[in-house]
Amino acid sequence: MDRPAAAGPAPGEGPAADPVAGRLGGLPELPEAEEWPVWEGQGPLAFVASLDCAALPSAALDIALPTEGTLAFFSFDGQVDDGWAVVTPDEPDSWAGARVLYVPAGVPVAQRAAPEGIRPYPEVPLTSRVETTAPYARHPVVRHEFAPVPEDHPVYGDAFEEALWDHSAGTEHRIGGHADPVQGDVETEVARGALGSPPWDDPRIGEEALRWVLLAQFDSDDDAGMMWGDCGALYWLIRPEDLAARRFDRAMFTWQCG
Repeated sequence: MDRPAAAGPAPGEGPAADPVAGRLGGLPELPEAEEWPVWEGQGPLAFVASLDCAALPSAALDIALPTEGTLAFFSFDGQVDDGWAVVTPDEPDSWAGARVLYVPAGVPVAQRAAPEGIRPYPEVPLTSRVETTAPYARHPVVRHEFAPVPEDHPVYGDAFEEALWDHSAGTEHRIGGHADPVQGDVETEVARGALGSPPWDDPRIGEEALRWVLLAQFDSDDDAGMMWGDCGALYWLIRPEDLAARRFDRAMFTWQCG
């Protein structure tokens, strides 16, 4: 069940040899024909991060990331409406509030000024190193592998969960691998939204959750001035077949906070 991930703390938090593979904040570089992402009726999205696919350790991961080009992540962060509108998987009308743009290598780009109402986050470089990640104790894959899992199983014990917490403590941004959730597995949230928000006990949700993998997770980060709710994180997930086909428009977004 363990999966490799490219973990990306800021350079000062990781080994000095960790290569820079992207950045948080700053201003995006976009093709001339690419409009700055907007949530129609709400306003422009904020630029969260960009990743240099050629600098990521794609060969060491188990998801089919592009090996060249750039991924840019945008999210509606409440700057233009004081946080009234929220992007959630169970509200399809809100899905336009989070975007992933892929710019293939060789496409001419230029730095784009932020639209009115958007204050760019401070730019912080992201380094990358390969780490082994474990699933959240109540992740659908755990239930699938150990089914049925009684409540007194050691995987649900305090000692095991505290060990996982200690392993993942600290600011961490992550590409691939298992998500580090704040409030329960994000795969289930996304799966339910993808199915049209049926009741939580619908058995299809657990099956659908197994079809989604983490594309990227961006933690709250003091250096970048990013605070997602109460020390939360942003998550983008995607089905492997859509990732292989470079259909980043089909990625799903959720976020959690304490």
